[in-house]
Amino acid sequence: MTKVAVGQFASGFDKAANLDRIRSLAEEAARQGARVAVFPEGAMHTFGEPQDDLAPVAEPLDGPFIDALARLARRLDMTLVAGMFESLAGDDRVYNTAVVVAPRAGLVSSYRKRHLYDAFEERESDRILAGDADPPIFELEGFKAGLVVCYELRFPAYIQEVADRGAEILLVPAAWVAGPLKEEHWMVMVRARAIENTMYVAGAGMSGAGYCAKSMIVDPMGVVAASLGEGDGVTVAEISNERLARVRARLPLVEQRRATARAPVR
Repeated sequence: MTKVAVGQFASGFDKAANLDRIRSLAEEAARQGARVAVFPEGAMHTFGEPQDDLAPVAEPLDGPFIDALARLARRLDMTLVAGMFESLAGDDRVYNTAVVVAPRAGLVSSYRKRHLYDAFEERESDRILAGDADPPIFELEGFKAGLVVCYELRFPAYIQEVADRGAEILLVPAAWVAGPLKEEHWMVMVRARAIENTMYVAGAGMSGAGYCAKSMIVDPMGVVAASLGEGDGVTVAEISNERLARVRARLPLVEQRRATARAPVR
């Protein structure tokens, strides 16, 4: 049993100001007893406009953004999850990367978004290179956690693979773009991915103009345990191994999928 927070804010062009906002929200999460805090995709620096060049602001995984998160994680004794733009040698594009920074070990996991947001008249691939690795699975406060980014919630089979590989909680840094019915899509899919995989889902959205916000933590039965509205803020929910086991015993979807995958073809 542990407490997880999701924090949302509107990241801007000033990386130092964005870090200050992360610090403030993480400190509030710590005061509420959270051991993990998830922040949005692009938390290091805004996406800006589609024509903005992201390469000059991108950083390596041993750069100042990760260093600042590591120092904050140590001070608060809290694992931090956030989105950044990772520099890419020899290319004017960047990776859209989510990172996991632990209190003592520092950077323990990272994931480069594979499914890019080339939809709704947007082309993320013009500025960002897709990753080629599967979402990581890692230990997190007594749970097995998986990590994906934003638009990937629209690919249920991809998320099912993460659950079938052992994930019990899915962490989702996001900057869900606003638009007709888009807020409804976000809220439905966060809950749907939790229900169909009987796992917790913690989705941290971006607030501000052009984004849906609506960060939420959903339990394995699809119950919204904590949520935020449109503005900046942080909210905390308790996640329980007992609750997870009880739900999976009554609704053994993951085990049934695994059994089907193991069954011989006749």
